[in-house]
This record gives sequence, structure tokens and C-alpha cells, in this order.
Amino acid sequence: MIPTENRTEVTEFILVGFTNDPEAHILLFITFFLIYLISLVGNLGMILLILLDFRLHTPMYLFLSSLSLADFGYSSAVTPKVMTGLLTGDNVISYNLCAAQFFFFGAFAVTESNLLVVMAYDRYAAVCKPLHYTTTMTANVCACLVIGSYVLGFLNAAIHTGNIFRLSFCRSNVIDHFFCDAPPLLAVSCSDRYITEVVIYIVVSINSFFSVMIILTSYIFIFTTILRMHSSEGRQKAFSTCASHLTAVSIFYGTVTFMYLQPSSGHSMDTDKMASVFYAIVIPMLNPLVYSLRNKEVKSAFLKTVGKAKSFKGIII
Repeated sequence: MIPTENRTEVTEFILVGFTNDPEAHILLFITFFLIYLISLVGNLGMILLILLDFRLHTPMYLFLSSLSLADFGYSSAVTPKVMTGLLTGDNVISYNLCAAQFFFFGAFAVTESNLLVVMAYDRYAAVCKPLHYTTTMTANVCACLVIGSYVLGFLNAAIHTGNIFRLSFCRSNVIDHFFCDAPPLLAVSCSDRYITEVVIYIVVSINSFFSVMIILTSYIFIFTTILRMHSSEGRQKAFSTCASHLTAVSIFYGTVTFMYLQPSSGHSMDTDKMASVFYAIVIPMLNPLVYSLRNKEVKSAFLKTVGKAKSFKGIII
């Protein structure tokens, strides 16, 4: 810590993590390692599969590959540091690295939120306006939607990072959490947090409100259109596609709302840790499973790619 006037500014933080039990550390490390491995293989594999198979070069899969990149990003911002701490017992994180972790986690998490909105609009265009879909969701429009999602995500993260790290951290450098997130950082600040909390609440509320409203409006039109379909096969296919997206939306927004849209006095760090594990570590693993295992086109592309790899290996041998 660096002395400044009559107080001491924090130059590094200590992450409390989950438990002090060494045996529990080993079990948690194995668990998080397997989750992270599945997340990496699932998300990077999905991106590679979509790049390699021209049949998947459609707006829906462009957005899905972008979502996989966001999942990979915010999972990697948190999980490797958590695993390192569990394996080595080193729970110290520098001030700058803490700020970087907070920024990149927030950037990719907000980008994921934006992409879920974009995917809802894409499903609306595909189901409700099928004859105009190709002219509505052009390559330029899709590229702008993806780039816009990332730009807004990183801009949002910059606002929150500047808002949080303008505070003084002189009360303590012990963060009762497993990564640098807003609620535990606010808890150890010795500055007046009122304005910071208000800004967080307003920004998150506005983003969540408009995102949820766009998604709900899209699905009202989608379900209305589906119920009017005469083909039971068409209804089943549309419902199947929507179910995957709605599952991801419910899990993501439900957890974010629980974490950030409650007053600071209502925060229980143990409860927050459980929620954070779910949305920071588990959700990036679930999304590829939710979107791919139930998708016939992805399964077909995967089997085709595996077949080509085996044939290429046979030729070399």
C-alpha cells in the first residue's frame, strides 16, 4: 500500500475465494478446470465449425459464433485466475490487473447481453418476415449488429470501470469474492459510494430494461406467428429454436438482475459468490451445449468435419 496524506491507498487486493480448506481447493480446482475445458472446447469449437462449414454461413450462426467468442472472453477473464489461486494458494491480484479483469469481464458480459437481443431480432425476422429475411438481414446489417454489440459492450465496461476505480480503496484490500466484481469492490471502498451505486443501477437498469423489452416484444410477435402456422413440423422447429434462445436469456438476465439490481444492503457475499460462479463460469459452458446439441445443422456440420479429418488422416498415413 502507498501512503497518501492521512490514509493508505491500495496497490493490490487479496481475493478471499471460496474456502480455506486445502482439500476443498483441489476439488474446486478439478471442477472449474473441467468446466473451463468444456467451455473452451465448446465455444472455440463452435467458432471453428461455423468458419469451416459454408452451410453455416448464415446470420443466425454468425451471431452464434459471436456469442461463443463473448462466452470465451468473459469466462477467460475470470476462470484462469480462480484456478491459479486454488492450485497455488496465491490469491493476490494487483490493482491494475483487478481493473483489467473487471473491464474485460464487464465488456464481454454486456456484449453477450447485446448479442442475445440481436439474436431475438434475427429470430423475429426469420419467423415473422421470412419472405423479406434475406433482404433484411444482409451481410452488412449483420456485421453492423455484431460490431455494434461489441462497441456498446466495451463502452459500457469503460464507464463502469472508470466509475468504480475512481474510488479510493483504503479501508481494506481484502475482497470477499473470487474475482474483481462491482459489489465486493464497493464494499471495500472508503469513498462515498452513493453516486457510483446510482450510476451502476441506472446504467444496468436501462440496459436490462431495453434488452428485455426488445426480446419480449420479438417473442410476442414470434409466438403469435407460430400459433398461426398450419404445419405442425414448422411450429415444432420454430419452438425448438426459440426454446434454446429463451433458456439462455432467462439464465443470463435472471442472474444479472439478482446480482446488480438489488440495494447494496441486500447483498450477501456468499449468495453473490454462488450466483457469480453460475453466470461467470457455468453459463459460458452451457451456451454451446444449449445451442448446438439440439441443432441438427450443427450436428451434421460436426460429423462432416470429423469425417473429413479422418479421411485426411488416412491419406497421410
